[in-house]
Amino acid sequence: MSKNVFFVGLILAASGLLSPPFALVAGLIYGFSFVHPYHLDARRLSKLLLQVSVVGLGFGMDLQQVLRVGRSGFIYTAASISFAMLLGWGLGKLLSVKSRISFLISTGTAICGGSAIAAVAPISNATEEEIAVSLGTVFVLNSIALLAFPAIGIMLHMTQTQFGLWSALAIHDTSSVVGATAKFGVVALAVGTTVKLARALWIVPMSIGTSLVNKSKARIQWPWFILFFCLAAVANTYVHTFQAFYPNLKHLGVIGLTVTLFLIGTGLSKKTLREVGVRPMLQGVLLWIVVATGSLVLVRAGWIHL
Repeated sequence: MSKNVFFVGLILAASGLLSPPFALVAGLIYGFSFVHPYHLDARRLSKLLLQVSVVGLGFGMDLQQVLRVGRSGFIYTAASISFAMLLGWGLGKLLSVKSRISFLISTGTAICGGSAIAAVAPISNATEEEIAVSLGTVFVLNSIALLAFPAIGIMLHMTQTQFGLWSALAIHDTSSVVGATAKFGVVALAVGTTVKLARALWIVPMSIGTSLVNKSKARIQWPWFILFFCLAAVANTYVHTFQAFYPNLKHLGVIGLTVTLFLIGTGLSKKTLREVGVRPMLQGVLLWIVVATGSLVLVRAGWIHL
């Protein structure tokens, strides 16, 4: 029965009948109700599908806007990453969280959630258990952010630019940033996606730094999908020969994102929460609250703007 329910949910997400937030909710309900028959396959597929979906969304972006937003958001991103890493280290020490788990949670919060954790975990010599705990912490908070952020943005009467910037700085995974901002508006989606991808580029220096500190020979994972996102924006802005196809490619990106969020939701379960434990989860929650609240105050006050 669990297989049938899984495929029904997958079909509903891919059909466009479910919005990204509802797809995540459907995935969460499944994850907490059934034993996932394709847990590992779903995790691998969601990672690949997210990257392809982001490229698809690039066909709806204007390159000049992408460059302007990316350039403006670079400084804020650098500052927020540095702050989150230092605060995460301090909280980890205070709560006596294992050093590698603390580092992975801090990196996931500071840069781009599960993608950053997956990139630096082999280089930091993290065990499977440590990776699972870190990913579980980030995924739980991602799910909360995707559902809570749009409601907070509406309640505070945030502009689309403000909401996009806040989401990019305060939500862990790219998928959840895109899902939250897509619900808020087109401008929010453009701002949030671009700043988030600029933030994701920090995977590279973080991986190199981690490799040097740990003297690791593990291969560094380069975020090539960001380059293809930019090329898609170039095509949408300057290559008008195939203009008729771009809206369809963008729509496929939205559908792919919806399926990605469903798959991510199915990966969360009671077992995941038990594996995470109290201390790592507390570190992740406290770190996220400070980052989210601090960036919200700064964005609302106009200290962070585009």
